[in-house]
Amino acid sequence: MIIKINIFTPYAIFMSKKVINRLKVVLAEKNVSSKWLAEQLDKNEATVSRWCTNEVQPPLKTFVKIAEKLDVKLTTLFND
Repeated sequence: MIIKINIFTPYAIFMSKKVINRLKVVLAEKNVSSKWLAEQLDKNEATVSRWCTNEVQPPLKTFVKIAEKLDVKLTTLFND
């Protein structure tokens, strides 16, 4: 049996971990915790933690709520 390995798989895995949002950085700049944000949004702390590590991304509507709670422009939450 021959197993074919795609040479681009490691790159795809690396790119899937691309840092899309700056949530963790903005929380630190505002001196607030992810726990506080979870409470403000009525979300589970683990969910917010996954957002902060860019494991998953919240919906755009949630990004808008986050920007409001942190009193920042929406674009501040994203990398260029």
